[in-house]
Amino acid sequence: MKLVVGLGNPGERFNFTRHNMGFLALDFYFKRNNLSWDEKPRLGAINGRKGDIFFIKPQDYYNLSGQAVAAFSKYYKIKNPDILVICDNFDLELGKIRYRSSGSSGGNNGLKSVDKELGGTDYARLRIGTANPDLQGKMNAVDFVLSRLTPDEKKRLPEILSEVCDKIDEFIES
Repeated sequence: MKLVVGLGNPGERFNFTRHNMGFLALDFYFKRNNLSWDEKPRLGAINGRKGDIFFIKPQDYYNLSGQAVAAFSKYYKIKNPDILVICDNFDLELGKIRYRSSGSSGGNNGLKSVDKELGGTDYARLRIGTANPDLQGKMNAVDFVLSRLTPDEKKRLPEILSEVCDKIDEFIES
């Protein structure tokens, strides 16, 4: 059994913001694989399933995402190495994807929450680059991660998210 987590913030106002790349990735994965989300959130997350793989979008805000991750992993007895967390990274070039089987939060508050709630960093993480130096020079970090993707950036999403889906499949098959 494995758990794939997309980090983001719940609610319409956060759609297509940089911090919601994890949600976008899982929604794209579900469309690509003709899967559907359960209607009713469970254990603090919107969830879906493909065989013995669980997918969740925590419904606490980004910085508290670890609560739902821990609830799912404990309830279904999923060990940390069988968890993949997908998040944004504003230090990586837009569209660059970085996979690590374990490691630090790198300052990402969502990952810090997951680290705390799981009691370790021995879970996989997939970071999706959202950097935009022009915009980042005009606003603070919080405003930047909560800003919407530009029209040009949105055009690149299918290519970026398709690559993320391939990485999700690699994790599942490993």
